[in-house]
Amino acid sequence: MTRHGEAGTVSDPVPPQDLSGIVGHRFIYTYANGWQYEMYVKNATVIDYRIHSGMVGGRWVKDQQVDLVQLDEDSYKVSWTEPTGTSVSVNVLPRSRRLHGVIFFPHWVMEHPEQTVPFQNDHLDEMHALRDAGPTYPIHVVPEFAKISLFERVGENDETVISTAPADLPADFPARTN
Repeated sequence: MTRHGEAGTVSDPVPPQDLSGIVGHRFIYTYANGWQYEMYVKNATVIDYRIHSGMVGGRWVKDQQVDLVQLDEDSYKVSWTEPTGTSVSVNVLPRSRRLHGVIFFPHWVMEHPEQTVPFQNDHLDEMHALRDAGPTYPIHVVPEFAKISLFERVGENDETVISTAPADLPADFPARTN
């Protein structure tokens, strides 16, 4: 059995893992449905993110543990499960400025998305209690393509990159492009 980071062979399908094209980068992206997100890949195992608009707009999270892999040149996958029970898998193609995400919302989040909107880190016990109370099913699956409008290197493990709620940012912050 191989682990992430070991070079692939004919019998081992894991490609070489060079995460330097995404680790230490912040990107803002807008899904085809209009939902806008911001992700900071803090290091190879942790992201911070903010949700600027959409069903759970206003939510922000620090130190979310993730599985990050390089699928191919200019192709990365970031996957995680939140304390709410929501699971997410995002394929990021920085040079193409394209992303595809699939969000798996538990039924309780679909019924009451506003309950997930605070700074999650200050409400972990509450998120766990809501998740455990459910209902979980049916799971609402949201698969969407997105355009990356901003992709910038900001360095690894910088606690200031995402340090405030979306509502506390200048109004034009999520409209920035490069």
